[in-house]
Amino acid sequence: MSLSRPDVEKVSLLGRLLLSEAEIDTMTTQLARVVGYVEQLNEVNTEGVQPMAHALDMHNVFRDDV
Repeated sequence: MSLSRPDVEKVSLLGRLLLSEAEIDTMTTQLARVVGYVEQLNEVNTEGVQPMAHALDMHNVFRDDV
């Protein structure tokens, strides 16, 4: 999936961002790199890996509500 200038313009409109022409060009390049990186991550074999909400083992540090 490639990211085009009209895509960035639509996202900026939805986000109510007023971007100049130069900023739209910059964002198009930068966001295309981000999308490309995410596409690379989709290629990683995650079969057998348990889904998790956080990278660290989290536990509740609060005391019991009595």
